[in-house]
Amino acid sequence: RAPELRELVDHLFHTSADPGEMTAAYGRLVAVLTELVAAKRTSPGDDLTSGLIAARDDRDDGALSEQELLDTLTLMISAGHETTVNLIDNAVHALLSRPEQLAHVREGRAGWDDVVEESLRADAPVASLPLRYAVEDIALSELGGPDGTVIAEGEAILAAYAAAGRDPERHGKDAELFDVTRADKEHLAFGHGVHHCLGAPLGRLEARIALPALFERFPDLRLAVPEEELRPVDSFISNGHRSLPVRLS
Repeated sequence: RAPELRELVDHLFHTSADPGEMTAAYGRLVAVLTELVAAKRTSPGDDLTSGLIAARDDRDDGALSEQELLDTLTLMISAGHETTVNLIDNAVHALLSRPEQLAHVREGRAGWDDVVEESLRADAPVASLPLRYAVEDIALSELGGPDGTVIAEGEAILAAYAAAGRDPERHGKDAELFDVTRADKEHLAFGHGVHHCLGAPLGRLEARIALPALFERFPDLRLAVPEEELRPVDSFISNGHRSLPVRLS
């Protein structure tokens, strides 16, 4: 069912789907994950699904219900897979479209950690999340914002992580540019405070392993089409990452 799962994941992240399509896709996803759980109960392995099943089945305190098990697997698809895909994709795009930045890395003026952090800053894998609604009027001046601006009760609030990474007051007039030599790469790509992503170390680690391996394996990697022909993917979780066609040599 791997091809169907990939199709469902792509569909769930598209903003063009109507409510009926999203409901149907989610229902299919639950069915696929239910089959996966059943298969792993019969033949467990050294994998996350088997570990979650063990946490569910080997305890009597109700720590994890069957629905929570399925919900956790769904969460891992969105927060543990799609986000890392976006990070790696955005980093590859930035390096291939800006050869001088890749040269900084290859010639020792910057490291792969710099690539990862600058990618997180300049093109946050999650552009904006979560959507909430104000339960009362909020004067932004009380939070350090501009005077006279009020978010009214009932209005939507969307945290723009991508915008924070490109704040010219923090990162200067060239904040929108990808620069691995930038001294201040501070970002909110993994959230903040109690909402800081628990998977942040793993996401960084995966990208830190994948990126040098890719460019070492394919030193002549390049874009297969001109930069201007690339188009952002329609995805609510992505900060305009590209469907990236490349040539290996």
